[in-house]
Amino acid sequence: MVVVGDAQSSAKLDRRAVVRELLRQRGDMLVVTGLGSASYDVFDAGDNEANFYLWGAMGSAALVGLGLALAQPERPVAVITGDGEQLMGMGGLATIAVKRPGNLSIVVLDNGRFGETGMQLSHTAYGVDLHRVADCAGFPLSLDLRTMEQVRELQPHLLRTEGGPRLATIRIVAEAQKRALPPRDGVYLKNRFRRHLGFAVS
Repeated sequence: MVVVGDAQSSAKLDRRAVVRELLRQRGDMLVVTGLGSASYDVFDAGDNEANFYLWGAMGSAALVGLGLALAQPERPVAVITGDGEQLMGMGGLATIAVKRPGNLSIVVLDNGRFGETGMQLSHTAYGVDLHRVADCAGFPLSLDLRTMEQVRELQPHLLRTEGGPRLATIRIVAEAQKRALPPRDGVYLKNRFRRHLGFAVS
């Protein structure tokens, strides 16, 4: 089911305000971030051992989220990424739709730009709608959000462990933000995340 935002609205949201709202009441949600600005946004909202920041592997955030959701079905899993990163992993949406993890939500912060390489226009700036791709793939819920009220309405869905997968495109302003850098040591991040999940770390 596609729920489209106000088609007449040109309003675009502040990315940091959006992410803070999404994570304001996160409970036991596990969060996977796409590389670049999405990781900075999540870190700026407050570091957490339940955050797994991807510093590379462009296009893999949603599929990492899929693996995590399947391995941890009792916990909600949210992937927060950008349009450029998700465009590179667009084929993964079909796999996610087939596996149907009820606890997985994907949030695409869509500014129509490749922010890490110079703000070149991305495919979404030319009309590619990732929420429609998700809908065609078979996601039970796909959303196009353009207001903070809609973002607030989305937030409780991120805490659900059934009814997914869900994908929401959130239209954000195409402007650079001051970088808030999470830890960059991949081994440290892996071990911290594994320890949070209760696995032994040697």
